[in-house]
Amino acid sequence: MDEIEKVLIIAANSVLGEFKLAKEFSVGSCGAAIQTSTGNIYTGVCIDLGCGLGFCAEAAAIAEMLKHRKTHITRLVAVTKNGVLPPCGRCREMMVQVDRRNIDCSVMVSENKSMTLRQLLPSHWLVKAD
Repeated sequence: MDEIEKVLIIAANSVLGEFKLAKEFSVGSCGAAIQTSTGNIYTGVCIDLGCGLGFCAEAAAIAEMLKHRKTHITRLVAVTKNGVLPPCGRCREMMVQVDRRNIDCSVMVSENKSMTLRQLLPSHWLVKAD
């Protein structure tokens, strides 16, 4: 794990912290941090609601990034109280649709392993094959 990955894990953990909403719904069980090509770091938390109305921490971090008119992600990490976890398919797809260059961003998939989004999404329909 390099220093930037450590910084991103700290940033993602800083927003982690589940709290309850109405009924069995909650927010904050997952935190995410992304770094843009300009070096900015944006964070987000998941919102777990019923009927598919919630969203992942990665999507929240991407929304924060977009609010600042940035689109190019170079690194991403998501964490829960159990450690680093890879982004779901929906978040992987979102990253590519926001900016095709994101296909080459580094994604932490565990505490000690990173992969490119390209490796996680081979033969993506928006990106030419190598």
